Amino acid sequence: MKKLRPIMFVGTGSDVGKSVINTGFCRIFLQDGYSPAPFKAQNMSLNSYPTADNLEIGRAQAVQAEACGIDCSVEMNPVLLKPTGNSMSQVILNGKPAGNKSAREYFIETDRDMLFTEVMRSFKRLADRYNPIVIEGAGSISEINLWKKDIVNMRVALHTGAATFLIADIDKGGVFASVYGTLKLLPDAERDAIKGIIINKFRGDISLFDDGKKILEELTGKPVIGIVPYCKGLFIEQEDGVVIEKKKTAFEPGKINIGVVLLKHLSNFTDFNMLELVPSVNLFYSDNPEILSQADIIVIPGSKNTLSDLKTLREKGLDRTILAHHHNGKPVYGICGGYQMMGEEVRDPDGVEGNIPSLPGLGILPVITTLAEGKETRQCRFSFIGSDTPGIDSDISGKGYEIHAGHTPSNRPLCHMENGETDGYFLNDKTWGTYIHGILDNAPVIEKILHQIDPTISATIDYTARKEEGYNRLADLIRENVDMEYVYRCLGG
Repeated sequence: MKKLRPIMFVGTGSDVGKSVINTGFCRIFLQDGYSPAPFKAQNMSLNSYPTADNLEIGRAQAVQAEACGIDCSVEMNPVLLKPTGNSMSQVILNGKPAGNKSAREYFIETDRDMLFTEVMRSFKRLADRYNPIVIEGAGSISEINLWKKDIVNMRVALHTGAATFLIADIDKGGVFASVYGTLKLLPDAERDAIKGIIINKFRGDISLFDDGKKILEELTGKPVIGIVPYCKGLFIEQEDGVVIEKKKTAFEPGKINIGVVLLKHLSNFTDFNMLELVPSVNLFYSDNPEILSQADIIVIPGSKNTLSDLKTLREKGLDRTILAHHHNGKPVYGICGGYQMMGEEVRDPDGVEGNIPSLPGLGILPVITTLAEGKETRQCRFSFIGSDTPGIDSDISGKGYEIHAGHTPSNRPLCHMENGETDGYFLNDKTWGTYIHGILDNAPVIEKILHQIDPTISATIDYTARKEEGYNRLADLIRENVDMEYVYRCLGG
């Protein structure tokens, strides 16, 4: 195939849909016979994913790689920032932890040119192997106070020669001001790099925006190349924490209610995407003890700061709700940080998470966790060991991934790992903890926990097929509403 220029999607702000649009274009280029790959120089997210060689990147780039039909690699997201609280973030550089930094330390005191050189090396390695590179910016490109510190937005566009498109979310309101103001603030060279505008999340009759399209083009001198409708029910994994604010937060009668404890530093909420697809399940997030007490099943999710979230859990009285739920014989499950919290104690002798040396856990599981420098980051396959009925779980197996700092010795493991190790703690079918993210992406595991409430229920969802359907529907949606001929002209195709 002819070599295309890189394409880049930048935004008027955060949560305008850059990641999703980027994912759709990744699938379009794959469908059209190209070999695309995603790239985001710097990402900030608590949702991450391990590459095949045990390095850590943002979940969105792993999703985009999947839409490209390729395995994810660390070059796709060389800098990842994982907020830990108190304006601090763990910096992941080239897939490995490089220390914790405050916002000031990272943006003011870090050698930005060194970081930019590093991320551009990653870009070149991708560009040598794939065609085209589909680049995603971060947040707004018009944060003028951060321009000199930029390593992810228009500096990348200019350095790579990418055909760049500005995305605006009309559902937020103020789309004219956001688009016009964004472009007006840009220096000439950066404004020239913008080849068109995409209006995202339009509700209603798109023809009603015909005049708006003309006005925007007259105001900015840039073509509006697409108006993408808001599409409810389109399944695409998203990583931005803003998505959590749009999740369900309440009990629903007539369904199996699964309450996810809403932690301040909740990580990898994609662990629950497949559960949300089960028609008989109402999955909701809450940090309200009264609402959480209505759940049939409680899940304590992963956390980027287990000790801080454990402390807050007690301050809000959520510990009493969880313990009452457990003592009443109802299911409680913990994933990663949630598993650590379910134990007798969480220790942090080296201050990995901060200045709390240790805290008593919920005492549901007889395990003790010790946090330590370094991180276990790997994809994995597992099969269940633990069961109240011996032999019943021989067919319960699946795949997932681990991302955690700490060790939790267990003499009653939940899972046997493909590499010969064991994972988690099994108390009984209604109570266990695991380090495996994505364990609930596997239909046999979902059925196992739902059967604790309704033994007749079926969860025969093919999660991989559902994701593939989502990528293809997204590609169709973009093709129908974006001038792809113009896009290809901009790319030299």
